[in-house]
Amino acid sequence: MVIFIAYFKIFKPMEKNTLIIALLIGLFLSQSCSSVKVMDSWKSDDISTIKQNNFLVVARTENTQARIAFEDEIVKQMTEKGYKATSSFSKFASLKPNEKPSEENNKKIVEMLKKEGFNGVVLTILKDYQEETRVQTDGGYYAGGTYYGYYPRYYGGFGGYYYHPMAYPTLGNYVEQTTTTSTSKLYIVETTVYDLEKEGENQLVAVVTSQIDNPESAGATAKDYVKKITQSLK
Repeated sequence: MVIFIAYFKIFKPMEKNTLIIALLIGLFLSQSCSSVKVMDSWKSDDISTIKQNNFLVVARTENTQARIAFEDEIVKQMTEKGYKATSSFSKFASLKPNEKPSEENNKKIVEMLKKEGFNGVVLTILKDYQEETRVQTDGGYYAGGTYYGYYPRYYGGFGGYYYHPMAYPTLGNYVEQTTTTSTSKLYIVETTVYDLEKEGENQLVAVVTSQIDNPESAGATAKDYVKKITQSLK
């Protein structure tokens, strides 16, 4: 079996909200087999200090099904590990996290979060999307025939093989070569963790960038994704 892989980059991160929304819908409605791979991760030296923080979990997408699935799964696994976390959909259902706020509105959001008792944020966003074309080749060999093992036993001496060469039919039936082409969808997803008790760049305490290959249902993908990012931050 031979597999050839080619990548086609579709767009740069965060170019258009409409493209991101459309891709996320496709991401979570697809029913093919999926896999999640952590590409890169980072955590600050003082990440252990956020254990007592109260986190708001936000998934940046206007696809409600995807937003709920990811936020609920992150909240579930954080809670199991002793963190206090709430999904943004359950707390602020009308919030539109995929809209890019102005600097002024961003300050208001931070003030609102602190007023509601949140001093930490876990944010998940779609960073990039790619399509991968795979060409799989099968067959092209003989099957079911007699095989004599090692080369000397098959060919023998010069005289014997010269006068009585074994024809190809003794090798069995020839399996015709077939080629199958398929397209896989690859999504680059990033989760960042912020401590709002700190200032500026010091607020960032963790980043995990992952690749999701041919995602299936929102629930199954979210569960696998959160499991992988949790492992990478241990």
